[in-house]
This record gives sequence, C-alpha cells and structure tokens, in this order.
Amino acid sequence: MQLRTLARPATLALAATVLVAACGSSATPAPSGAATPAPSGAATPAPSAATAGLPVPGSASVTLQGAGATFPTPLYTVWFDAFTGKYSNVQFNYQSNGSGAGIKAITEQTVDFGASDAPMKDAEIAALPAGVKLLHVPTALGAVVLIYNIPGVTDLSLDADTVAGIFLGTITTWNDPKIAALNTGVTLPAAAIEVVHRSDGSGTTNAFTTYLDTVSPDWHSKVGAGKSVNWPVGTGAAGNDGVAAGVKNAPSATTGTIGYVELNYATTAKIASAKIKNAAGKFVAGSTDGVTAAAAGAVANFPADFRQKPIINGAGDATYPIASYTYLLVPVEWKDADKAKAVVAFLAWALNDGQALENSLGYAPLPTAIRDKALAEVHTITTGGTAVWP
Repeated sequence: MQLRTLARPATLALAATVLVAACGSSATPAPSGAATPAPSGAATPAPSAATAGLPVPGSASVTLQGAGATFPTPLYTVWFDAFTGKYSNVQFNYQSNGSGAGIKAITEQTVDFGASDAPMKDAEIAALPAGVKLLHVPTALGAVVLIYNIPGVTDLSLDADTVAGIFLGTITTWNDPKIAALNTGVTLPAAAIEVVHRSDGSGTTNAFTTYLDTVSPDWHSKVGAGKSVNWPVGTGAAGNDGVAAGVKNAPSATTGTIGYVELNYATTAKIASAKIKNAAGKFVAGSTDGVTAAAAGAVANFPADFRQKPIINGAGDATYPIASYTYLLVPVEWKDADKAKAVVAFLAWALNDGQALENSLGYAPLPTAIRDKALAEVHTITTGGTAVWP
C-alpha cells in the first residue's frame, strides 16, 4: 500500500514528515537517509555520555507500525526522523488518530505500538488478548492549554469557575460578568462563545475533562472525565490540529471561539492561549516550565504500573494546572526479533538523547527519576522469552 504524508497543519508547520500506512498493512519504507530535518532550534544534540551503552537495532530493514495520540505527534515526527537518520534500516509508519484509536489498534494487534496520553483503564487492560502484556512507556509531558480567538482580545485570564461555565454552556458571552471580573482593563465583546472540542477519543480530552471534573462539582455530576464525553455544548473536531483549525478559522464579528489543545499546537498555529488560575491563586500561561514544575511535584506519587493520571492543580506559584504524561504502549514479548531490537533501541534513544529535543518543541522532558524507571521498564522487553537488552 502506498504511504501517504500526514497532512495536518501543525505537523506540516514543523517541516517534518510522518509516513502513515493502514494499520497492519505492508508498506514500502521511505528511502534510506530521507529523514526530513527537524525544525530550527531542534537539531539532534551530540550523543550523550550514556549513548555508548545503549542498544542498537539489528541490520535487518524493519518498519514499525504505530497509531494513536495526536498530542505528541509533533515530537514523535521529529524523533522518528532523527532515529531513521541515525539508523536508516528502521522506518516508522505512525497514524495520528487519537489515544482511543491507539489503544484499540494495539489491543487488536494491528500495530506494533500504540500511543496514548490517557493511561489504559483496568477494563481496557482486561480486554487485551490472552497472554499479552503491555508496557506504558512515558515519553514526555505536555500542557493542555485553552486557545481562543476573540475579536479585539489578545490577553485573557480564566479560572476554574469560568472555564467550567464556558464548557457547560452556562456562560455564553465573552463579556459575561464572571469573565470580565478576571480581566480588568480588557474590553471584552458582547460576542457569543463558540466552543470547539474533540470529536474523537482523545488523551487531551481526558486531561482537560479530568481538570474540569476536579475543579467543578457541576461538571463532575453532569459530564465526568474520560477520553470521550457527552459535551454539553460545542462543535467537534478531530485531533489537536482539528481543534486548533476550528478555533482559528471560525470566529465572526458576533462570535469568539475557544478550545483546548496541547501547547505545541497553539504555538505552531500562532493562536493565543488563556492564562489559567492555578492552585496557588496565580494566573499562569501554559509553558514547558510550568509543566516541569507540575511533574516535579508529582514524582513521589508516580504509580508503580506507570499509569499516572493527569497532574491537576499541582502545588507551586509557577505550576501550570493541566499537565499530562504521554505514553507509548509497547508489548513486553515480541515474536519478531528484528522488530524487538528496533523498538528497544528506539525507546532507549528516546529516553536518552531524544529528551533533549523536547523543550524546543513545546514538551517537557521526563523527570530524571521517571526517565530511569522507564529505562528499567525497557529492559523487560523480550523476544522468545529472552531479554532484548539484558
């Protein structure tokens, strides 16, 4: 089957190509050495001191099929290209179609790895084929930001009450007194609020609705949290990029739009994002520093099974209140030894040198303690019952 280029605006703006194929289908690898350069400021760093001890893929040509989260797609695009540039016999076909689809694909074993920002639920793990065990390998953290496009407004602050009210549909205009009280000196129009939300199963949605479920009793009782929810108001769009496009393109003279995306998509699409009031009472913009602060504060409570829920309202003046890990879902046991060697080598590289690429792309690197736990997890991957990286 012919490969097609991932044609989503945020990804194309990164000037990096992800090759996408139908899950489980055979595909012709891209030409050796054809990796697209990473965006400016995100060049592959010099090998770390630890690189000398990292595993390498075998010499066989392999194509690793993956599917799932759009949240980390810009990062994975650069990672895949950088790794293929280093080992031209390893190619990646990644279908960026949402965390729910990634979990479904890895459960049905139509891909080699899945990707999700929402850790798998107990019921999803129980639905795996008999004998299949998956690892949740954390790769990065990101902020879920509220992007907006309001005529004449370039600075906006929101708190838990106003965010919940907007997405519940109880706050319907931008000059509502509750919003105005938080934005002294800002002229807010009497424009209708148009909400854009995800239409697909999404880890970004899981993080955002976990925030709403935590801060709003009304949201908790009426909607709840998850990768998909019954939205009280708004228009659905597929992927982080779809929401970004919906917010950017929809406003008119009488409406202003708002939606939620991972930080990178807001930055790449040049869409303003609101400052959100955190647990310390400070209004903070989404940033990698704010996510790093959230992650640092939660390290001690990181679960043994790696299924860390979104980090909501972490302590600290600079902490951003909606942060989430993103994961690669990888089988422990592999029948194909060549693919096993390739995926172990990639994961080890991503958890070492790959981390240095994250900040420039709008993601926060893993805390050292979590990175070390993830590397130990990669050592458990086997083929034929034997560890690939003893």
